[in-house]
Amino acid sequence: MARTAKTPDFEHSLAQLEAVVERMEQGDLPIEEALKAFEEGVKLTRECQGILDQTEQKVQILIEQQGELKARPFNDEQDS
Repeated sequence: MARTAKTPDFEHSLAQLEAVVERMEQGDLPIEEALKAFEEGVKLTRECQGILDQTEQKVQILIEQQGELKARPFNDEQDS
């Protein structure tokens, strides 16, 4: 599925968030830059959470059987 310019990419957003956290953890940002970095981190966190929420909804739809949702834990070793 192709992504549009407005559709955030989880891996890209997560990498940006990790970079922001790393920059802030260094502790040498002026307060104004630290606040901007924090705001950016909050935005990226919300983007990532939104993508995860959408993905969870899609997975639930895919495992729906006979009109009834049967939640079950994800297991990599489970046979298809």
